Amino acid sequence: MSIARPEPAPTPALREIRGPSALTGDMRRFVTLTRTIAVMDFKLRFFGSVLGYLWQLMRPLMLFGVLLVVFTQIVNVSSADDFPVALLLGVVIFTFFAEATGGAVACVMVRENLVRKIHFPRLVIPMAVVVVACFNLVLNLVVVVIFALAWGIAPTWTWLGMIPLLALLVVFTSGLSMLLSALYVRYRDIQPIWEVVLQVTFYASLILIPYEAIEIKSPTLAEALLANPLAAVIQESRHLLISPSYVDAGNGMGALWRLVVPFAVLAATFALGLWFFNREAPRIAEEL
Repeated sequence: MSIARPEPAPTPALREIRGPSALTGDMRRFVTLTRTIAVMDFKLRFFGSVLGYLWQLMRPLMLFGVLLVVFTQIVNVSSADDFPVALLLGVVIFTFFAEATGGAVACVMVRENLVRKIHFPRLVIPMAVVVVACFNLVLNLVVVVIFALAWGIAPTWTWLGMIPLLALLVVFTSGLSMLLSALYVRYRDIQPIWEVVLQVTFYASLILIPYEAIEIKSPTLAEALLANPLAAVIQESRHLLISPSYVDAGNGMGALWRLVVPFAVLAATFALGLWFFNREAPRIAEEL
């Protein structure tokens, strides 16, 4: 006689373990953590260095020096007397963009131990990289202002327009940084791809050859380049900070309303970056 055994209870389905989201907790905690990590990284970057911040300043200045010799003494791309100031300003703005986005690509991977062990808003990681780049941008812009004053450029009220302009640049850069950092967790090819994209962007952002020189040969190409928010910011910053002889971005695109194109690209980039990072944030620890 066999004894019937009770059937085992069904095993409950394993629920997906989700980690912290991009903005876990209140906004004050997010801001505090971002500032703390950014300040710590900024200090550690120059820890033990004799010259400290001067090393950070040397990179854009050395690039500026080489480009200045090539594009004023060997290849004359602009007859404007203040082109060296415009060139330095473009190099500084692009250096910020490249430093923030390039550093953000692998930033989550670099913080792997922190991500696996501590519950905190994941968006802190790429935003701390952007904040550190902002610190360097402010210091480098001080050098640009000193150089501009030494060149004989008088300060005007239009300089205040640089504040909202740079804010837009930070928003655009933050969107890309969020997107790149989230993509890199899954696709390691993002880093070499982005290095190539940065090289192309450098030449397509009106840094070496000003808008005015391109417009003479191809007005359509000049207008198309301004659809890039980075190029629009560089062109507008030259108009505000250096001289009205540099066409403002609105007139450069043919009409003021056409500025909606770079604004739309900027807004879409930020929205896409925030959405994608927020979607991937709970699974970042698993993907790593």
